[in-house]
Amino acid sequence: MTQILQSFIGGSWLGEQGAQVLRSAVNGRPVASTHAESIDFGESLHHARSVGLPALLAMDFQQRAQRLRAISKYLAEHKEELYAISAHTGATRADSWIDIEGGAGTLAAYAGIGGGELPSGNLVHEGPAMPLGKKGGFAGTHILVPRRGVAVHINAFNFPVWGLLEKWAPSFLAGMPCIGKPATSTSYLTEALVRLMHRSGLLPEGSLQLVIGSTGDLLDRLDGSDVVTFTGSADTAAKLRVHPNIVRHSIPFNAEADSLNCAILAPDVSPDDEEFDLFVKEVAREMTVKSGQKCTAIRRAIVPRQHLDAVAEKLRARLAKMVVGDPAREDVRMGALASHAQQADVAERVRTLMEGAELVYGERDGFSPQGEGVSEGAFFSPTLLLSRDPLRHDAVHDVEAFGPVSTLMAYDGLDEALALAARGRGSLVGTLVTKDPATAAKAIPVAASHHGRLLVLDREAAAESTGHGSPLPFLKHGGPGRAGGGEELGGLRAVKHYLQRAALQGSPTMLAAVTGEYMRGAKLNESEVHPFRKHFEDLEIGDSLLTHRRTVGEADIVAFGGISGDYFYMHFDEVAAKESPFGKRIAHGYFVLSAAAGLFVSPAPGPVLANYGLDTLRFVKPVGIGDTIRARLTCKRKIDRQKKDANGVGQGVVAWDVEVTNQDGELVASYDILTLVAKRG
Repeated sequence: MTQILQSFIGGSWLGEQGAQVLRSAVNGRPVASTHAESIDFGESLHHARSVGLPALLAMDFQQRAQRLRAISKYLAEHKEELYAISAHTGATRADSWIDIEGGAGTLAAYAGIGGGELPSGNLVHEGPAMPLGKKGGFAGTHILVPRRGVAVHINAFNFPVWGLLEKWAPSFLAGMPCIGKPATSTSYLTEALVRLMHRSGLLPEGSLQLVIGSTGDLLDRLDGSDVVTFTGSADTAAKLRVHPNIVRHSIPFNAEADSLNCAILAPDVSPDDEEFDLFVKEVAREMTVKSGQKCTAIRRAIVPRQHLDAVAEKLRARLAKMVVGDPAREDVRMGALASHAQQADVAERVRTLMEGAELVYGERDGFSPQGEGVSEGAFFSPTLLLSRDPLRHDAVHDVEAFGPVSTLMAYDGLDEALALAARGRGSLVGTLVTKDPATAAKAIPVAASHHGRLLVLDREAAAESTGHGSPLPFLKHGGPGRAGGGEELGGLRAVKHYLQRAALQGSPTMLAAVTGEYMRGAKLNESEVHPFRKHFEDLEIGDSLLTHRRTVGEADIVAFGGISGDYFYMHFDEVAAKESPFGKRIAHGYFVLSAAAGLFVSPAPGPVLANYGLDTLRFVKPVGIGDTIRARLTCKRKIDRQKKDANGVGQGVVAWDVEVTNQDGELVASYDILTLVAKRG
């Protein structure tokens, strides 16, 4: 009996009656069916707002990051359940690795981003603060807070696991409950993923809901606090972008659309160069990984006219060795398209492309999928086309066959190559294969205006390159124009897409209270207890120490120069120093830092465990021989990373604001010190 997929709505699984049958891309046999029951999206949104949102905001950024890490680990432990189902999508084991383990890895990456870059609490201070008055009593800054809405994620069919997780991870970190809508054709794999996540017991209730089938009136019910993200065709993105309710309520809409990505073989590369083979390998890989069903795949391979036939010959030879068929076979390196509908669509688009191109390699060249029952599968031959005059043919720049299809294009001169790249009207990614840094320096600033990401590939990068078509959690994914005009991933940037930015004005004391971060001019807490003697829980923002004074002598400068080996003339040459803008010998900047540390540290063992960095260091004014300095140390920011050391003692991170002043009260150095501070017990 065919499995009936269920939506996960309002905390329950919905669906008992079968509807649309979903078939295996490999052999055409039924895999599952969608459910016939309608979804009450009013109930779904109410559940997200009344249950999911409070559950997420009961945790802070750090706690949600910890939860992401735990879910990532759980999925990795149960990945084989997903691999078994993924085979029905036509994906090979290597293809599924990108989707399944890439998805779990993205969760882990965002757990690290949240744990390393976000504060405790649910407010991000996006400083720095700036004075807005002459007397220091009025200041301004920016803050980011959860939108207190719902994120609706609409995904494409090609990455049923990664597609949901790469959007869900940053929205989860930002404290937004999510309603995920996978493409129907491969939704059986996404449903298995969500069941695993639910089974883990790690999902806060209401934080993730799943829609199998139509979104019904969901978009009509959203409001201005919500967010919609979409991955799929440019045509569908254009329709959703102008949905009346999205326009009416100015609902943020982010699109990542398929695009006619290109790879350029630079004119400095000859067939004898290693880069020539790298280009061929990259194009062939992007044609065949996931059977070419990647929004980042190379659709246009732009080649110097004199090397066109040589590239075509090498690509043809490489594609001829590609074994296509049932991914269960060990010899198969390329599987099927995701559905028979996709197979028909790709065939139609190839016919359109052939009106302005010739066939270099395709089905006529002995295409024969391997495996039992594959005659009923959605297989498509790797297809390489060639356009000798691409400036005169629009189709190669307008029509995308979303499968194992790419078109070689001839160019004369680098400027023409860049003009051809721009004819794609906006792409997610482009690759330049060159061995000449000057070529890269000329081409990239031009190409960057039309691409969301650019890879410069040479023999040095090739050893570690993740490839043209691999979006990475720490780099933005998205592109201008046809590519949707949106952004996903990009590290902390992705989390900020789901937060609301507000400008904040007030006294420094009030701003410090709101942001949880000390800013200069705010009220200080001074006591007889040295701040370094306080455990993490006992420290309060604004706890401060004003040190005793120290006069800098010539012996200090001489001694520091001897220890450090820094004999720069400004510190030791009396004549040259007098002729400098400072008019005198000055102390080393790093001596000032060291002297300040000597003034404010508490040397006995205590809660402060280690100093692991400096931020925002500025040497504001020189310190000369005879100047007297002192320091103010203030607890600026606390982050509870919820970690313990080897002895089981909890730790937190504390940032300390340090101001070093001279005898006239003038600021000479300014910086933040980052320390690990133990918790009580």
